Amino acid sequence: MKNKSFFLRSCWLGRSCLRYIFLFFIFHSFIFHSSAQINTDRVMMMGRNALYYEDYVLSIQRFNMVIAAKPYLHEPYFFRGLAKFYLEDFTGAEQDCTESLERNPYVSDSYQLRGLCRVNMSNYEGAIADYRKVIDIEPRNKGSWHNLVLCYFELKDYAHADSAIDQMIRYWPRESENMTMKAQVAMQQGDTVRCLALVDSALVLDDFDAQAWTMRSMISLQRGEYAQAEGEIDKAILQRPRIAGNYVNRALARFHQNNLRGAMADYDQALEIEPRNYLGHFNRGLLRAQVGEDNAAIEDFNFVLSVEPDNMIALFNRALLLDQTGDYRAALRDITTVLDAYPDFLIGYQQRAAIRRKLGDTYGAERDEFRIIKARTDARAGIKHKPSKTRKKSERNINDYASLVEADTSEPEREYTSAYRGKVQDRQVDLQPQSIFVLSQHRTVSPTNRYIPFHRLLDKLNARAKWGLPVYLTNTEPSLENNNLQLHFAVIKRLTTMLESTSKPSTVLYMARALSYYHVRDFDSASADLDSAAALDDTDPMISFMQAQVHCRQVEAASADASQLATQMGYSRALDELERVVKLAPDFAYAWYNMGNIYLAKHERVKAYEAYTKALNIDPRFPDAYYNRGLASILDGQVQRGLSDLSQAGEYGLYGAYNLIKRYSKQK
Repeated sequence: MKNKSFFLRSCWLGRSCLRYIFLFFIFHSFIFHSSAQINTDRVMMMGRNALYYEDYVLSIQRFNMVIAAKPYLHEPYFFRGLAKFYLEDFTGAEQDCTESLERNPYVSDSYQLRGLCRVNMSNYEGAIADYRKVIDIEPRNKGSWHNLVLCYFELKDYAHADSAIDQMIRYWPRESENMTMKAQVAMQQGDTVRCLALVDSALVLDDFDAQAWTMRSMISLQRGEYAQAEGEIDKAILQRPRIAGNYVNRALARFHQNNLRGAMADYDQALEIEPRNYLGHFNRGLLRAQVGEDNAAIEDFNFVLSVEPDNMIALFNRALLLDQTGDYRAALRDITTVLDAYPDFLIGYQQRAAIRRKLGDTYGAERDEFRIIKARTDARAGIKHKPSKTRKKSERNINDYASLVEADTSEPEREYTSAYRGKVQDRQVDLQPQSIFVLSQHRTVSPTNRYIPFHRLLDKLNARAKWGLPVYLTNTEPSLENNNLQLHFAVIKRLTTMLESTSKPSTVLYMARALSYYHVRDFDSASADLDSAAALDDTDPMISFMQAQVHCRQVEAASADASQLATQMGYSRALDELERVVKLAPDFAYAWYNMGNIYLAKHERVKAYEAYTKALNIDPRFPDAYYNRGLASILDGQVQRGLSDLSQAGEYGLYGAYNLIKRYSKQK
């Protein structure tokens, strides 16, 4: 009986122990899961921060970590795909979007991004399927409707394009862009009258529609109304100054009005925007030859031949220029190649005979001349080919070697709409201020902007401790390569060990670790370390300056998702820190400058102007402050005052100011 009682008690104790062990494991699993959830969310945010600041390699590493921990989430696949898209890895980006959609097929962003990837891979049918999915989820997604129409254009499916545009007009009847796209359909179908009527309707809705003015100018060019075409392209360029095709078209209009220098200036501008523009190089080469700039013309034809080595028209033009510059053997080589391809090209024989005489090859010259005489004697009466002033790109009549080249089709340049824009895509930036100045161990030095930001506080900061790399004041931070990222991870690990092993941590240790956290885009940890540094010493202005830059970066990185209230709170915290900086160091111009940037972002332009003015009172040769103060003035309607500041910015090395001066000088 005793043994039985002992056995029952043992069983009860055993069951109790098992119960407690089971509860312990459940509790432990819950705690571990919660911790993993917090860590995953944090890593996800760090990856998105890195993505915003175009540190694509770092962001991919972060999203890989999230995917490894939680492969069932759709978001890390989407954002990793977005990073690959920016790196122009469209195949990898498409695969990641597909992975994201397999986990959640109701997220329109994934379809939109995959559609853009497929467009870049010329898979227009696949892109159409994706945009149709987006429209099923969000029927009024204007960007997807727009891109859907452009995909139909690429497939020359004008019936479906026209039908989609009609739906867009029903949704957005006051959008001039819809009329412009409908006009493109009419243009492709050869209905010039209907096209012009639709363009005029678009301009009634919006007189500043650059695409409508571009299309109107193309119709004028086709009709030979060159002066009118030039004026219409002027209006298109005023609205969108970074479209190379507009300058190429205006050059043709000017050429037909015998304005050769104006045409050359337009080709120069087109090639500055799009250095590999074929029409720009070919036509500029012809015009340079006409005004005697032979060596420069040879460079243009060298480019054309690097793109199209079998372009005999370009080769013959280069031969003529080589002859002009005295390189007779190279000229003979080029003309012989042309005559092998066109054995009946009499002008070629005439030119080769002249070159052979210059080289002392009298026998060879006489053979070429006899060939010309015989051909003319044997030729039957007929209509002589008269070279035209221009020719289509696909037309390769060697006798038109001196004719300027036009595009085969009269189509305005199309641009797919996208919320995803980075360095790998050309951004159409109008009034974009120069960035805030930050403390950083990495910077990009401009070859034109010789301004070196400096202050005694920076010198003092670098002297206080061995940072590994010097600390700079800069507003041109580069995206970090993997080696630099690993360096900062190692610094974080080393400083963490030092902070944990000391009973009296110093502000420098916290600041150094905060800077490395900043570089790997872990802004929350950077802010926490700066709070710890400020708790130890609240009289150091550089701690507050760093804290302000971290707050600004947090707002910028979260701008796509954060509410207006959260954004205002973030900027308010940054302003509080900068106010503390200027109270402790009133001559620190970069704090005033950053305050100006925050006020500009908050649309408080008068306060922004005043802050930039205080920065310039301290440092009158501060180009970025002139630039941003100029923007604040223009946005506030004070165009003349703004142009004056932009002129100063350009004088001190910010040459991008001149583009804005050219654009806004007409609005004085």
